[in-house]
Amino acid sequence: MLRAETGRTVTISYIGTLDNGKIFHSTDVDGPLTFTMGNDEIFPALERAIMGMGSQETKNVVLSGTDAYGPRRQDNVITVARNAFPAGKEIVAGQKVSIDFSGGSSRTMLVTAVDDTGVTLDGNHPLAGCELTFALRVERIE
Repeated sequence: MLRAETGRTVTISYIGTLDNGKIFHSTDVDGPLTFTMGNDEIFPALERAIMGMGSQETKNVVLSGTDAYGPRRQDNVITVARNAFPAGKEIVAGQKVSIDFSGGSSRTMLVTAVDDTGVTLDGNHPLAGCELTFALRVERIE
């Protein structure tokens, strides 16, 4: 029986949940995930947990926030002047906006607060700092 090891193509199905039980993603929606072991295509900690598994094996894997999307970083939260946005453009909490930075980079950020003078933007991944649980099954190994 083939085992998941570096260089092998592995297909998994999973249901990913947060510590409160809420599902953040399921392959039931998008179909199984196929990746090559060792190519940095999934979280390294998840790949380590899959290493050595065989086809049709199941496992629950818990990843800390650090091992998943990283910790929430306060330096990814900024407040900009309200007048930095076009006049008349409605800006509301919960909205995602694309922000252009000096040097030519841009980033999609979440509006978390708005008042007459400023807009607070959060550039952290929505799952940053969250413990993630994957109930997974190895579907096949090639």
